[in-house]
Amino acid sequence: MKILTINNKKEEKILRTRVGDFCFGEADKKEIAGIIGKMRETMSKAEGLGLSANQVGLGARVFVAQIPEEDGETSKFYAIFNPEIVKSSKKKIVMEEGCLSIPGVYGEVERPEKIALAGQDENGKKIKIQAGGLAARVFQHETDHLNGILFIDKAGNLKGGKN
Repeated sequence: MKILTINNKKEEKILRTRVGDFCFGEADKKEIAGIIGKMRETMSKAEGLGLSANQVGLGARVFVAQIPEEDGETSKFYAIFNPEIVKSSKKKIVMEEGCLSIPGVYGEVERPEKIALAGQDENGKKIKIQAGGLAARVFQHETDHLNGILFIDKAGNLKGGKN
């Protein structure tokens, strides 16, 4: 899978468009597993923490994420379909973010420290995840992607690349 970037105007238009829900009735388990596998491989090769479907040209609400655990030795993999942030903490934190679709550009983004994310797993089963720290940040970043929002739309102190 090719990661779309804002360096190409057609690709940027795709990245800035909200995608529709993933319809489980239109894909079988093998197809869903294939999508997850290809997205995970693409994210891993690019050394990213998350990847949304529209970043690879798929028009459906799904993202994958590989979040390092606090021990630094292990990580947890997520594949979340039709994600929606249903609750956010009032406390916000600022951290530097980057994006596979905006190569070489980084900026400080303020986001809620903790969130509750509702969605579906790869079987279509409803899930709700309470997340804080890095997981909360990655989930918000990827959900923004699916809504057509890029981190540079929220970032201050951008550095690197051409702005």
